[in-house]
Amino acid sequence: MKHVQNNSADYLYSRKKPAKIIAVYNIKGGVGKTSTAVNLAWLASRHDGQVLLWDLDPQGAAAYCLQAKAGKRSDQLLKGKLAADKAITRTAYEHLDLLRADFSLRHADLLLSDMKKPEEQLSRVIAPMIKSYDFIIIDSPPGLTLLSEAIFKVADLVVFPTLPSILSLRMLAELLDFKKEHHLKQLHIRAFLNMVDSRKSLHRQIIAERHRMGKVMLNSQIPYASAVEQMAERRMPLPCFDPHSPAALAYGILWAEVFDALQAIKKKGS
Repeated sequence: MKHVQNNSADYLYSRKKPAKIIAVYNIKGGVGKTSTAVNLAWLASRHDGQVLLWDLDPQGAAAYCLQAKAGKRSDQLLKGKLAADKAITRTAYEHLDLLRADFSLRHADLLLSDMKKPEEQLSRVIAPMIKSYDFIIIDSPPGLTLLSEAIFKVADLVVFPTLPSILSLRMLAELLDFKKEHHLKQLHIRAFLNMVDSRKSLHRQIIAERHRMGKVMLNSQIPYASAVEQMAERRMPLPCFDPHSPAALAYGILWAEVFDALQAIKKKGS
């Protein structure tokens, strides 16, 4: 598959409505953030418009899964020394572009701490792109940091993949407490169960009780599947190489729920 590194924004065009920004986030690592971000980005680009996937995890796993070539240092973008439109990579998939990450982002919090109003830096970086896409999907690094708070500031919706375990659900509860304590009324969160193994009694119990979390918990469940793990080996979104697998179909349902959640937030502000 051929990938083209763009050196200009000539192919971008103005859209009537600004992009909806979706951040895939969890305080914990290893919960499937990158696979979720990549698959949702592909599904959105396939069905609902022009999509930019912004990889903000220093591991650069989203870029790896999309076979993106190395480019300029990602921290230059965060510093404001590199325009976003100069850093965009077109992927092999129509309507899906990428802002890649690299290890230079490991010092993102230090960079932000030296700035005035660091929580607004992502908004400044992304502002030129906001009318060129229908959706901007952020693959967030784990942790609760200055970068996380900047992501919360810019996102219309935070999608929170959580494992069906007590400790993982505790992380969701902590994020909801953080939202309440910091009066982040604009922070909209929707969670879903990921890596579900229905053979395990604890997983079945959590599935049965998930609605106790209220509207924050979506109905979608992504099963634990080797096909998801193969994304890194094949370096492709799951629906591209195994579209009829249970996991691929579940991601399709998840995207439909995320899309509906965005519409509900727009209408009700809830």
